[in-house]
This record gives sequence, structure tokens and C-alpha cells, in this order.
Amino acid sequence: MRKFSMILLAAIVLTSCVSKKKYLALEHENGEIKSELTKTRVEKEDLESKFAAIQERVDAYNNKINTLTSLNSTLNEENDSKMETVSDVAVISNNTKAKMRETLEKVDPTLVSQAKTLKDSMDLAISYNLKSKMSSSSFNEDDDIAVSIDETVVMISISDKMLFNTGSYRVSNKANGILQKLADVINSEPSIDVMVEGHTDSRSINTEKIQDNWDLSVLRATSVVRKLQNKYNVAPEKLIASGRSSYQPLASNDTRDGRSKNRRTRIIILPNIDKFFALMESDK
Repeated sequence: MRKFSMILLAAIVLTSCVSKKKYLALEHENGEIKSELTKTRVEKEDLESKFAAIQERVDAYNNKINTLTSLNSTLNEENDSKMETVSDVAVISNNTKAKMRETLEKVDPTLVSQAKTLKDSMDLAISYNLKSKMSSSSFNEDDDIAVSIDETVVMISISDKMLFNTGSYRVSNKANGILQKLADVINSEPSIDVMVEGHTDSRSINTEKIQDNWDLSVLRATSVVRKLQNKYNVAPEKLIASGRSSYQPLASNDTRDGRSKNRRTRIIILPNIDKFFALMESDK
């Protein structure tokens, strides 16, 4: 019996020793796991911090890229709209030059070949657009209406017979068509001013209402201005009336043909050339 008790006691002690070793081993293993978990958490936080820094740099780079893209787009737009002086006569942008090239494709190639400079091309293109907008089967383009650019203005010269009866300053009904088209051009662009300038030949005139050619040239200009204002609703603040008498002839007054060329009304449009070209294009 005693022997049995000793064996039982030894078994209990041995079992207790084995369990304690397992506990200590498990406790050690648990400690390592906690240590690894802590290490992993620290590494995770470190990675998150690094990722946030990287993301911040990426966002900064993206902002720079967007800014540069926007700047490049702005610079391209500015380059297209950048104004270029043309022979100290007018200014023109890349956008306008592109439109001008499109217009010149419609013009008689013979005329285009004669345009030696950028100003020549601009004259030809704007002349084509104006004549197209103001076209009429009753116009003789060589004698009745001429369009050109002089310095920074567009000039439309209309022969006397298109607007008035001989020796008269009253606008005739046959002028309605051309004045309507002219008013359409003026009214389509609010930024332009228009000077109507009367010219006569050198033959003297003296009537009850007209003292001389100064009177006649001014009265013709004011008649056109009133017609544009009252019949075609052109804002009067955009209009200027002036007379040049016979002192700016286009040809010799010694011949009938020369005197006919000198009797004219010149419409001087003072726009931004780009805007003027744009409004001419918009009606096609």
C-alpha cells in the first residue's frame, strides 16, 4: 500500500512538472506573438505614414501637372490670340490668320497670287468678305464699291450714283439695298464706330441750299447718317458725319470718268480687326 502511494505521488509530481513546462512554453509563445503583433502594428503605422507621404507627393505632382496643363492651354490660347503688327498698318492674331487662309481659298487664285505681303492678303480676304456680305447684282465691283484697309480702319468707298441723284444730297431709294447691308454690318458689332465721309468732284456748285462743294459733301454725309439712324436703326452715337469737298480726289477732275470716281461716299469702319473679321465670317 505504501509502495502504491509513493508511485501515485510521483505520478502527480511528474504530471505537475509537465503541465508547468507547457504553461511556460505557451506563455513564452504568447509573448512572442504579442511582440510580433506589436512589431507588425508599428510597421503598419510606419507604412501608413510613408504611404500618406507618398500620396501627398503624388497629389502635389498631379496638381503641378494640372497647373502646367492649364498653363500650356492658356499659353496656346494666348499664342493664338496674340496680336501681330502688319506693316504698321493693322494688328492680326493667329486665329484671324487661320480664318484669313480659309477665306483666301475661296478667292480667285490669280488675285491671291498677286498678294505679296501679309497686309495684301488681309486686304484681299476682308475685301472678299465685305463684298460677299454686301453683294448685289446691281453693284459693279470695280466702280460702284471698293473695300480696303488703310492704317487701322476698314474703308468702303461707294460711288455717288449708288446713293444720290446728280447734284443732290438727298439719298435716293436705289440706295436702300446697300445701306441696309451696311447697317447690318454696323449693327452686328457693338464695338465699332463708323465715319461717313462725303467727297465731290471739283466742279463748283452754288444753289439756294448748297453754297459750295463743302456744303454738298457734308450734306451728303449727314443724309446717309440720318438714313442709317432713322431707317435702319443704327445707334447715332456710333456714327460720325464729315465732308472732304473735292480735296481728296482719286483721279483727275479733267475727265468725265475721273470726276465720276471722285464723287463718292466713303464709309470708314473703325473696329478691332479681329472682331471685324469674325463678324464678317459669322454670316457665311
